[in-house]
Amino acid sequence: MRLIRLPEVRSLTGLSRTHIYRLVAAEEFPAPLKLGGGERTRASGWLEVEVLAWIESRIAERQSA
Repeated sequence: MRLIRLPEVRSLTGLSRTHIYRLVAAEEFPAPLKLGGGERTRASGWLEVEVLAWIESRIAERQSA
């Protein structure tokens, strides 16, 4: 299992930072994992497998339409 940071998520999806977080808020995109233990730590990352599954689901939607 591999964690990826926002720049790689953006590269894989072609989406902007804002759009990714809007999709996360709408529960339409995998939520990031908080990587730090403290309240001040804002570091987060996504499970690569979840992002790739999301991309695959988008492809499947297109093919079934």
